[in-house]
Amino acid sequence: MAVKNARKKTTKATKKAAQKTAAKTTGVKIRMYRQGLGDCFLIAIPRDDGKPYYIMIDCGVILGTSGAGDKMKVVVNSIIETTGGHIDLLLATHEHWDHLSGFVQAKEVFAGLKVDKVWLAWTEDPKDKLANQLRSEHMKIRMALGQASARMRMGAGGNAALDSLLEFFGAAGQGTTGDALKVVKGFCESPRYCLPSDAPVEVDGTGVRLYVLGPPHDEKQIKRFNPSKAHPETYGMAALGMDKIAAAITDPDTDSPFDPIAQIPLDFAKQMPFFQARYWGEDSSSDEKDQSWRRIDGDWLDASTGMALQLDSATNNTSLVLAIEFIESREVLLFVADAQVGNWLSWQDLKWDVGGATVTGPDLLKRTILYKVGHHGSHNATLQEKGLELMTGLQYALIPVDHEMALKKRWGKMPLDEIEKRLNEMTKGAVLRVDKDVPPALAGRVDQDASKTLYFEITI
Repeated sequence: MAVKNARKKTTKATKKAAQKTAAKTTGVKIRMYRQGLGDCFLIAIPRDDGKPYYIMIDCGVILGTSGAGDKMKVVVNSIIETTGGHIDLLLATHEHWDHLSGFVQAKEVFAGLKVDKVWLAWTEDPKDKLANQLRSEHMKIRMALGQASARMRMGAGGNAALDSLLEFFGAAGQGTTGDALKVVKGFCESPRYCLPSDAPVEVDGTGVRLYVLGPPHDEKQIKRFNPSKAHPETYGMAALGMDKIAAAITDPDTDSPFDPIAQIPLDFAKQMPFFQARYWGEDSSSDEKDQSWRRIDGDWLDASTGMALQLDSATNNTSLVLAIEFIESREVLLFVADAQVGNWLSWQDLKWDVGGATVTGPDLLKRTILYKVGHHGSHNATLQEKGLELMTGLQYALIPVDHEMALKKRWGKMPLDEIEKRLNEMTKGAVLRVDKDVPPALAGRVDQDASKTLYFEITI
């Protein structure tokens, strides 16, 4: 009798272990394209009928990438070849060039792709009052910054930091993020404008459920993009202190503080011995070779860089955030785009009623096994205690970053060392970066294209 009971216990344990293994092996494929500093993901979820359910998230690369247009055409052709020219669900997360450029650069190629459904954040909804207010504010700031950039180039030699931030919205002759969104919206008659309050969507025949976590429908949270100074919520860096903006940049009378009669154009000044000696140190009679500290010709416009940072971050905070839940195993894949502090904090209060049970934002974080790292690993796009540290079951992290390009753009902390270190600790080295080879912890578990340069693909 004791032997019989032991056999029963063994059988139950074996079945339980088998069920657990089955739940772990979902067959879901997550492909991260390697076009450069930008996001493009293709997710293939098995269906009962044998045909995968394809989700595509974003398609872009940062302005200034060598051969960007050709690269994005190769990416889109790869997606068409893989999916048979059919995407079930397309997400365009937010209005930044490194997430949307491909829809302009490879527009003709996209003509060969059929898309059933398009999801956008509520911030793109033309009928939403707050969305219209935010768009109006952003457009006014972008116009003012464009004017400031032009004046800096004419009078003070330009401002590389400002120009690089403005590039997030496109460039003359290449198109804009607005052009890209028009292409995205044209894929279907009625895009869905998603709110975190929306009920989760169960995809028929897949065993997965889709949750929208962000962006929050709250102006204060949208505009909260930096960590607090007293108690920073993020890793490695405290708040940047960019909360004060000089009024000069938005003043309709944004001329130089000096009367035109007292001005000497910069190009002329560079040719005059007096200024060469005292401002550039080119005259050998000068005791000090570097006199650039004396120049104030562009100082009055320095506030524009701070404003550009705020506009950039506010746009990041409108990111559409998606959690993909495996219903059987309850494991979660988390794609946060470029969501920053206010977006992340808003998830703490989210609740959904699913089959009589309550699912919360923190609950989804605790069950996350794969994390698409926010904003290429930057300091204010991964929360600590109310973010990454909640992901106690994290197994994989994907970082779409090109550090070499980030350095060229003067973003030396992308990715932030503290974030990458913690991700490696939590996943035991299973951190996949666009700009690096497959790490030893993932050897044999990541598929690549034939050239080994187009994409990484991992099967969960």
